[in-house]
Amino acid sequence: MDRRMFLGAATATAMAASLPSLPSFAETKPTKLKPMAVGLLVSPHDAPEATIKRVHDMGFSNCFLSLDGYIGKFTSDAVKQIGDLLAKYDVVATTVEVVGPSPLVWDFQQGPATIGLVPPKYRAARIDALKQVSDFAKQLGIGHVQTHCGFIPEDPADALYHPAVDAIRTVAQHCQGNGQHFLMETGQETPTAMSRALRDVNMPNLGVGLDTANVILYGKANPVDAVDILGPHVRSVHAKDGKWPTDPSKLGEEVMIGKGLVDFKTVFTKLHKLGYTGAITIERETSGPQQVEDVKNEKMYLERVLREVMG
Repeated sequence: MDRRMFLGAATATAMAASLPSLPSFAETKPTKLKPMAVGLLVSPHDAPEATIKRVHDMGFSNCFLSLDGYIGKFTSDAVKQIGDLLAKYDVVATTVEVVGPSPLVWDFQQGPATIGLVPPKYRAARIDALKQVSDFAKQLGIGHVQTHCGFIPEDPADALYHPAVDAIRTVAQHCQGNGQHFLMETGQETPTAMSRALRDVNMPNLGVGLDTANVILYGKANPVDAVDILGPHVRSVHAKDGKWPTDPSKLGEEVMIGKGLVDFKTVFTKLHKLGYTGAITIERETSGPQQVEDVKNEKMYLERVLREVMG
């Protein structure tokens, strides 16, 4: 998943098969982490040790694992390797995610037909991949599984809507059996469409992974307003910044945190008042030395804002 490359175990108490209804956040918060601890999204499959070590060396206590590179290779050896590295470098993995398998086209032209659980052509393979990563995460004690569900139709009478709801429910049920929450990442759909899907799937372990920039990049909402609609269901946060799309064929521009349109102080204040205590995960969609420098600056920026919010 090239858009998420960054240089390539939390121990959690098993939850009961019937999870408490949202918005109770305490059950899956790793006990090692401070509330709203800043973390980093990483893709470890190319260089697992270097990647997890980098998380530690940059001063992060936690990470979000983007694991598309492991699809079809979620072996017991991979479990041991990742678990040992998380323990070695004292890093908590808060959430796992897969969005594949391919094709995935992150734009307005081909995106609706290629992203998530909505497109019928790729739905079965995506469900299978999410079940794989859920089983993998269970062995590592990771309580959150996340993905982009796709361009969920705004019209509930659309022929694609109810099959997508059924697919989301299928994955949520599998995650529930593994004592996990399944999170829909914001982006391709309006907050209202996501709220409707939450209601219609009707699973107590279904929640939201709020990406603060995606709602802007896809032209769907302001993240402050999105929290007003989805806030009680938010169980993970991607801290990312961006600007509105000005070309109707292309997504908006992702920029370094603090350079875009996201009002992080207001977003975090609203989430804090709702009782959110999970991680704030930096996702910087660049690569190389500039990405490292950007992430260092973003970490300082976010920690300053969070101090103001939390006192």
